[in-house]
Formats: sequence, C-alpha cells, structure tokens
Amino acid sequence: MKGKIISQQIKQEIVKKIYSGLHPVMLHLRLYRGSMNTAAIQTKPKGFTSLAGKPLYFLLLGFSAPLLLGSSAPLIPYPATDNLNQQIDNIRINNGTQGESRDEADRLVRLGGQQQQQGNLEKAISYWWQALEIYHQIGDVEAVGRTYDFIGLANGELRRYSEAEDAFRRRLAVARSNKDLQGQIFGLNNLGSILIERQNFPEARTTFTEALAISRSVRNFALEGASLSNLGLVAAAEKDYDRAIKLYEAAATLRRRGNDPLGEANTLNNLGDAYLAIHRYSDSIGAYGAALLIARERRAPKIQFRAIDGLVKAHASVGRNERWLQLLQERLAIAKETENLHQQLKSLQLLAEFYHKQGNYAAAARAYHQASAIAHILHDP
Repeated sequence: MKGKIISQQIKQEIVKKIYSGLHPVMLHLRLYRGSMNTAAIQTKPKGFTSLAGKPLYFLLLGFSAPLLLGSSAPLIPYPATDNLNQQIDNIRINNGTQGESRDEADRLVRLGGQQQQQGNLEKAISYWWQALEIYHQIGDVEAVGRTYDFIGLANGELRRYSEAEDAFRRRLAVARSNKDLQGQIFGLNNLGSILIERQNFPEARTTFTEALAISRSVRNFALEGASLSNLGLVAAAEKDYDRAIKLYEAAATLRRRGNDPLGEANTLNNLGDAYLAIHRYSDSIGAYGAALLIARERRAPKIQFRAIDGLVKAHASVGRNERWLQLLQERLAIAKETENLHQQLKSLQLLAEFYHKQGNYAAAARAYHQASAIAHILHDP
C-alpha cells in the first residue's frame, strides 16, 4: 500500500510537470486515448499522373469521429524528406520554374518536412507558409496546391480544424482552376475528413462521394479505395459499424489492387477500429496486425504507432498482459529509432500506466521520470 501511495504521488507530480505550460502539440497527447483514425497516406498510384505529366505522390487524410471524445492515434504521417525531394525535382522539371526563389521555396518545404518528421508541427507549418508565399510569387500553381495539403494536414493534427478546412478548400480551388482531377480527389478527401471532425457528416459524405465518382471516372483503384475508406469513416462516425466494416473491406481490396500498400494499411487500421467498437477483439487484432506488418515492411512509423495503439487496446481488453507490454516496448523502440520525442513521451506514459496497473510501482516511477525528462526537452529545447 505504501508503494502504491508513493507511486501515485510521483505520478501526480510528474504529470503536472509534463503538462504545465507545454506547447499545444504536447497538450493534445493527453487526448490520444480513443480511436482517432488519422492517416495522411503517401502513395504513388500506378498509372495515374498529373496534367503536367509527372507521377504525383498524394496525401489523403482520414479521421474518425471518436477523436472529438478523446482518442489514441499516432501523429499524422507526411512525406519523408527523400520523397519530398522527388516531388520537388519532378515539379521543377515539368513546370519550368527555376532560379534562386524556387530553390529557396523548395528548401523551406524540405525543412518543413524534416520538422514534421521530428514532431515539430508548428515549425513545419511556419516553413511551409514561407514556401507558399514564394510559390505564389513565382506562379507555381502545382506547388501551391501541394503546400496547402501539407499545411492543412498539420493543422488537422493540431486540431485546428478551421485552419485545416481553409487550407483544404484553397487546395481544392487550386485543383479545380487547374483542371487537376487528381488534386481534386485529394482535396475532396482531405476536406471531407475535416468535416467529419466538425461533425458535419452529411457534407462529409457528399464530399467523399464526389471524390469517389471522380476516382472511378479515371479508373484508379487506389483513389477509389481511398474514397471508399473515407465513406467508411462517415459510417463509423454515425455508429453504423456494420456498414463501415463493409466499406473498409471493399476499400482494402481496391487499395491492394491499386498497389497502394500504405493506403491499405490505413484502411486496415480503420477496420480494426470498427471491430474494436463492437467488441470483436479477435477480428480487430487481425486487422491491426495486418496493418502493422505492412507498416513494418514499408518503414511507416506513424502507421505502426496507430496499429500498435489499436492492438494494445484489443489485447488489454482480453487480459493479454504479456503481449500488451511487448507492444508498448515496440512502440517505444520505434519512437527512439525515428528520434520522435513526442512519441517517446507518449510511449513512456503508456508504459508507466501499464506498470502502475500491474502493481509494479518502481517501474512505473522510472517511466514517469523518463517521460518528465523528455517533456522538459520538448518544452524548453
């Protein structure tokens, strides 16, 4: 009993330190205990190019309604720096924009990508706004649209839904004015995802349905699967889990057929959430496990975090404590390997809570102290 009281006192003291005066990104970590399904999936749909003739990477954002109630999901994945470089090089070749201004804008986009990978979303947004201004000045419409995507995704992760919606509506307007069908699909899907977060389900459904129609018109399985997956999010938000499961299953098949493994993993995570919501724990473990395998193979840590968080809930619900601990340790290892301090903090908090529930107060105290040290680094770098 004495050990329990001491552990509780340590927990209260450290948690107070962790959350006092922290950056907004840190404060959101407390809310990540539910079933928020956030994924900005970067893929390269086979056989589909932009009007400029270059293969584009695309970002599709998917949230599920439980986020509003407090949820548990990894941070939104963005393009890795190398892929940002490829996007930039391809755009430069095809649109003819050259010179110091263009180089500076590209540099700022890369810096933003690096900051995002480290979990510093505020800094990433700042860099991307600077790049956006330059792209506007030199008339690079395609880069403007892409950068609005990045800004919208970052604001979505920070739960600044008004700013995210504004960015995605601007991105959609750019795509429509440029008659960029692919850009319209991305803009519609991202916009619809934010509308879900704002509980505007009818407009979200309409938006995703339009994206689905365009993706079918261009006969692209990956984009069709992405739009179907997002329609599944609307169904899940309305607690129609049977319909959501059917949509997710169809979407996963299409994304696999369209050679979109990361998109498939995102949809499998959505499927795991739907099964978890109706207490079909075995099915949820299967879906999350499949998503985790793909994410491991593709080295997609953000999707790994989300799959692990789902698996943790499922195994904890059926009392599989050993597997629960293994998953949390894997989560911390990934966070360290990717040098993501925000995810290291969350992993240590989850480990501390696990040890505390198991009565291992010494291990819980160690985890809380490690979390406190990281929190101080994030608060005062």
